[in-house]
Amino acid sequence: MQYQANNVLEAEQKSFDDSVRAIEEWWKTPRQQHIKRPYSAKTIAALRGSETLPCVSSAAALKLWDMLREHRAKGTAELTFGATDPVAVSQMAKHMRTVYVSGGLSGFSENNYPGMDHADYPWDTVPKVVDKIFRSEVWHDQRQRQFRMSHKLRDRTSLENWDYLMPIVADGDMGFGSLTTTIKSTKALAESGAAGIHIDDLAIGLKKFTVGQGRTVVPTSEYADRVKAIRLQLDIMGAETLLFARCDTDHADFITSVVDPRDHEYVLGATKDVKPLQQVMNEAIASGNSALEARTRWIASAGLKTFDEAVQAVCNKDQFNQYQAHISYGTSLSQRRAAARAATGADVGFDWELPRSQNGQYMFRQTVKTIVERALVVAPLSDLSWSRMDSPNYHDIKEYHETMLSHLPGRMFAFAWGGEWPFPESAGWTPERRKNASAILAKDFGVVWQVQPMYMIQGVNMEIERSAEMWTKEGIGGYYDKIQTVAVSRKPFKVDGYEKMSWCGGHLSDAFFAAVSGEEISQR
Repeated sequence: MQYQANNVLEAEQKSFDDSVRAIEEWWKTPRQQHIKRPYSAKTIAALRGSETLPCVSSAAALKLWDMLREHRAKGTAELTFGATDPVAVSQMAKHMRTVYVSGGLSGFSENNYPGMDHADYPWDTVPKVVDKIFRSEVWHDQRQRQFRMSHKLRDRTSLENWDYLMPIVADGDMGFGSLTTTIKSTKALAESGAAGIHIDDLAIGLKKFTVGQGRTVVPTSEYADRVKAIRLQLDIMGAETLLFARCDTDHADFITSVVDPRDHEYVLGATKDVKPLQQVMNEAIASGNSALEARTRWIASAGLKTFDEAVQAVCNKDQFNQYQAHISYGTSLSQRRAAARAATGADVGFDWELPRSQNGQYMFRQTVKTIVERALVVAPLSDLSWSRMDSPNYHDIKEYHETMLSHLPGRMFAFAWGGEWPFPESAGWTPERRKNASAILAKDFGVVWQVQPMYMIQGVNMEIERSAEMWTKEGIGGYYDKIQTVAVSRKPFKVDGYEKMSWCGGHLSDAFFAAVSGEEISQR
């Protein structure tokens, strides 16, 4: 057995105690003080190694934090695109100050086996894209600085001077499995340069896109554990990385489990005497009929309701008021059954097992109230709240943000815009409101970070298709007239390209040779 001297043990304990005090002081800083952690500084110190290395993403994270806080104070927003290509990001830097690395886009463009957005790509896909973009940003900053320093001070006013060090917000998707995988992916993202990470409440691999069945969420408790795991890992690293807590509950048709009573209010059950849905669908398949049509007929005949709706359907107003007086957020189904029995004198017919899917999911009724409740559970551990709303109803957006702000004044929010939303007036989108939607969300609701994740597919595809048609029809003559001449003659700066030495790094490469040979490469 190895024995250690008292002075060694005392030094170890002192190092640990110093680490605890340093963590406690860090948590008091303006960046960290709003976060309410369910664990102690001692826990974090015990999970750290003996030496905590500086996190490469912290500088960008503090930059992002200050940027978004300034937007919140002014009622404005940071607008950006989703991107995976460093060349595209270098152009975004001329007008945008952040960049979003989308998991869905990474699955299309950075994966050997591309596919739809199921988050079924390897868990380190997005960290690798973040690393590529972060290193590219650092390189562009380096080559621009070298080029500028090669000119005299009086001449630099006419040179390009972009801020290429754009904070990166990365898609953490669903955590990619167990909590340990979530912790590892968080570490990889922060070490790769992510200034912000978002995590959602979806179940892995259960999205459906074309059959009229939407997303599947996990229980509130599992979602909360994902958020805790990310915050825990960031604290272990001493990283300033921002945590965006995204709820994808809007348009979610299923939930994986009823383990958390906080979700019971929204689970749908059959109130009629019907066969299990899966039995009906299996019988349809066996007889050569459409399973989807059988499902549609079953839903129409099953009397699907939440338990509260089932109670309301069988009692009078006074009885329902009595029932409601005994339930609240988090009341379990068994407790609701008891309250209904006390109010009505009878058992209420309701079976949430009958509608379960082939994968075992329970049918789920999403509402704005559902989203708000989930968002409030994880808000204390996160920096921004984000409700994903596909084909959003303006009134729902308004209700969500105003309700959140009534609980959390001054809260910052994020939002993603789709690529094919019709913005109908029936959903509250007047022409004026649609035109100024980004500004309205920023000013009225504190949505300080807004992303259009579709541009690098939709917008770029449109431009490539147009240029490809021109090239195949007109050849070099058309290219010279419509692209090359326009690009190189643009003022005050020509379009970035391989022949533009100040952008492609030609000057930086030559400067390395000059420095090695002993030349002075800077001017004043």
